[in-house]
Amino acid sequence: MQIIELPMKLIDEDKDQPRYRFGEESLQELVNSIGEIGLLSPIKVRKADGGRYTIIYGNRRYLACSKLGRETIPCIVSEATDETEIYLEQVAENLTREGFTPIEEGEAFHKLLNDPKFASSVKFLAGKLGKPEAYIKNKCELLKFGPAVKKLVVSGTDIRKGTLTEDQLLPLKDLPMEYRDPLALIMARDEMPVIDVKRIAKLFKDASISERTKSQLLYKDGPGLLDTWSAYEASRKERARAAAEAERRQAEAEAERKEAEREMAVQREAEAEAARRQAEAASGSAAAAGAGAGAAGAPAGKALDGSGGTASGAGGQAGGSGAGGTAAGGAPIAQGGTAAPGQGSAQAAVADMQAMATLRSLLTALPAPDVLAAELEAATSLDPEALLDGLDDLIGRLEGHLNACRSARAAVASRI
Repeated sequence: MQIIELPMKLIDEDKDQPRYRFGEESLQELVNSIGEIGLLSPIKVRKADGGRYTIIYGNRRYLACSKLGRETIPCIVSEATDETEIYLEQVAENLTREGFTPIEEGEAFHKLLNDPKFASSVKFLAGKLGKPEAYIKNKCELLKFGPAVKKLVVSGTDIRKGTLTEDQLLPLKDLPMEYRDPLALIMARDEMPVIDVKRIAKLFKDASISERTKSQLLYKDGPGLLDTWSAYEASRKERARAAAEAERRQAEAEAERKEAEREMAVQREAEAEAARRQAEAASGSAAAAGAGAGAAGAPAGKALDGSGGTASGAGGQAGGSGAGGTAAGGAPIAQGGTAAPGQGSAQAAVADMQAMATLRSLLTALPAPDVLAAELEAATSLDPEALLDGLDDLIGRLEGHLNACRSARAAVASRI
C-alpha cells in the first residue's frame, strides 16, 4: 500500500458518501489535534476525470487540513472502480469512526438496499460488514421519523437533554406517525430513560384507549405521561384480576353443574335398578302364585307333574274290566289296567323330574321375605290402595300355595 502526498487543490469531497454530518465542536478538536501533532492517518482517494481525485473516506481530515491551510495531504490511491465495493468500503470505514450517527448508518444501509445502482440484500450487507441482520434493520427503522427528530439523533447510549439515542427511538417506531414524532420530541426534551419510553409507547399501542384520549395525552410532559401509564397499568391489572376471578367463578359453577348432573344420573340409575328389581320380584311372585293356584285347584289325590299337569291317583286309574284309562302324562294305559312293559316306569321318572323342576323354579322365583317386604315398604311413590290390592291378591295365592304344599307334603310323608 503506497501513501503519496497529493495537492489539496486536486482533491474533491465525495458529496454522496455515507457520512455527511460533522459537528463544529468535534471538527475544531480535530483541527487542533492535527495542528499540534500532525495527521496520523492518511485519507483514501480514487482517480477521477481530468487528473483529479475523489475522497473515498477521510472527509473530516480533509476539511481539518483545509482549515489549517495545508497545501498537500497524505493519501492512499485506490484502484477500485466497482461502485458497490467503494460505497461498502466507505460505510465500513465510517462504522469504526466516532460520530457516525445512527441516522447516517440507516441512510447508508437504505441506499445500498434500495438504490438500483447497488441493489443489495440485508443478508449480503450483514456478511460484508460483519453486522447482524437485526442491526441493519433497526438502523433503517429510524428513517421512519421526520427531519426534526432525525436531527436530534446521536451516537451512543447517554441520555442528554435535547438529543435522542437509537434506544430511545426504537420503542416508538411502530406507532402511527401522528404519535411517533411528537412523543420522540417529548422524550428528547424531558430526557426520558429508555424503560420509561417503552412504557409510554405501550400506552399508545393499547387499542382499548381511544384516539381522542391519545391525542389529548400528547399535551402532557414525559413525567405526566409516565404517571398516566402507572394509572393505566394499575387499572389493567385490576381488570385482569376481575376477569380471572369471573373465569374462576364460572369454572366453579360449571363444575358444580356437572357434579349435580352426575349425582342426578347416579340417582336415576339407582331408581332404574330399584324399578328393575321390583319388576323382577313382581314377575317372580306372579309366576309362583300362578303355579300355586294350579296346584290348589287340582282334584284331591293328584300330584304336581313337570308341566303343571296331574298324575292319576286311586280314583283316576282305569278299571280292571279293560276300559282304557290314562297316565299322568296322558299316555294310554294297556288293557287290563296295567301299562305296557317298561312304559310305566319311564313315565313315572319323567313326572318325578318335572315335579322337582317345578319346585325348584318356584323356590328360585320367590325372593326372601325380608327383601320383598323391604322393597314394598320402600315403594312410597306407589298408590297405597293399588299396593294393598296387589298384596291381598299375593297373600291369597300364597295361602293357596301353602295349603297345596301341605297336602303334597302329607302325601309324600305317608309314603316314607
